[in-house]
Amino acid sequence: MTTPWYRVLLYLLPIPLSVLDVWLVPQMPTSLPEHLSAAFGVVALLWRRRFPVLTFLCTIPAAWHSLLIPSVAIYTVGRHSKRSLTVVVCTVILAVVFIVVRYSVAWENIPLDMFTVIIITRVLSAIAPAVLGRLLRSRVALQDKIAELTEAREEGDALRIQSALARDRAELASEMHDVVSHQVSMIAIQAGALEVSSPDPKTVVVAETIRELSAKTLDELRHMVTVLRASGTNGGALTPQPTVADLPKLLHDSGIDVALIGAMPDDLGAATQRAIYRTVQEALTNVRKHAPGAAVTVTLTADTSDVTVIVHNTAGQHTPMTLPSAGHGLRGLTERAELLDGTLRTHHEADGGFRLELRIPRSADARP
Repeated sequence: MTTPWYRVLLYLLPIPLSVLDVWLVPQMPTSLPEHLSAAFGVVALLWRRRFPVLTFLCTIPAAWHSLLIPSVAIYTVGRHSKRSLTVVVCTVILAVVFIVVRYSVAWENIPLDMFTVIIITRVLSAIAPAVLGRLLRSRVALQDKIAELTEAREEGDALRIQSALARDRAELASEMHDVVSHQVSMIAIQAGALEVSSPDPKTVVVAETIRELSAKTLDELRHMVTVLRASGTNGGALTPQPTVADLPKLLHDSGIDVALIGAMPDDLGAATQRAIYRTVQEALTNVRKHAPGAAVTVTLTADTSDVTVIVHNTAGQHTPMTLPSAGHGLRGLTERAELLDGTLRTHHEADGGFRLELRIPRSADARP
């Protein structure tokens, strides 16, 4: 991870300030050893974050020429040292050094009040940077703890929500199984009885189709109930999923006069293939409900940028049956298309026909 430039600047800022401090103080170095001790202290600050205690010890000789250099070092000790005892020991050492630097000679000639004031000042000069570093360390640790507690609370909320959804899914699965499966089973039984007893061949064919569709619906219903009861675990995955290869069978089983034009490539992504299949399936369902007897044309086209599905039906030839509808079909198809960065457009024609167009970019193939 790249360190932001302003953090690098803040880290290096004490270096030129320390050089300026050495240059401007009255006790600026005059001999070669003094120059070397001051330079060594300045250079040591470059490694203060990695080796805080060692850096502090290397800056002690520079205290005779600069108060800033060891102050930066003791701040780093307070900021990055894990043990408080280490910080206390280093702070005491620095306080003693500051006092010795100020009163290296003629202690007995210094007025008591001046001696007391400067002693307190130098001790505080050693303590203040260490305390500041320790406070900043505590603040960062507190922020990390707050972030950890917040994350734990969010995880707990997510688990509670997941548990509530699992209960709702289980209740929904039970209701769906008890109500829908019973009704569909009755349809299948009645269709089977009609298939056996009817003398009319056409009636037998229709009854057979109803029985097969009812059995298929029961299988899909049982699968969906299993998914709902699985509470989102891997064992409840909705498989197998329909693909564009299943479209001919869907059109054949629809019982509608459908003409299929074009084809889709086999390398489309799974999400794109599901969207195409579900769009055609919902369109055929709407034709059966709202335009019985209509002729339907399904056009499939694909190029390098998009895949397009157009379902067009003429006006219905018979009176539509009154069937319950929640109006979620086209809305769900629109949401499915938008999740793939695609579009779904519908259009009522003047002659009573209806046109539905699904367009999905090929870039959506990369999605699962």
